Amino acid sequence: QVRLVESGGGLVQAGGSLEMSCAASGSFLSINAMGWYRQAPGKQRDLVATITRGGSPNYVDSVKGRFTISRDNAKNTVYLQMNSLKPEDTAVYYCNAIVFTFSELAEYWGQGTQVTVSS
Repeated sequence: QVRLVESGGGLVQAGGSLEMSCAASGSFLSINAMGWYRQAPGKQRDLVATITRGGSPNYVDSVKGRFTISRDNAKNTVYLQMNSLKPEDTAVYYCNAIVFTFSELAEYWGQGTQVTVSS
């Protein structure tokens, strides 16, 4: 079983910064892509950013230039640095990973962490 544990997040004023991390643990061969998604109240879960195992990032347009995704393959951890936060960034943020287990390629999710940006 693979487990994703998120940390960081919280409450910040508009214009502020937060950093989140997500560490994968359990039994698996390797982790392919990792990413962050978010879900605001009453809305669907949407992509924020992803990063390949080789470190190539991809961002949704609304966070480009403000958020930075990175990863440490040795620690099986993905990070999301969020700068210039806006109230519309308020959401529950979920970590995501595509994992090669010993028998299959599977997708896993973290438990979610709340980010609240006050105006």
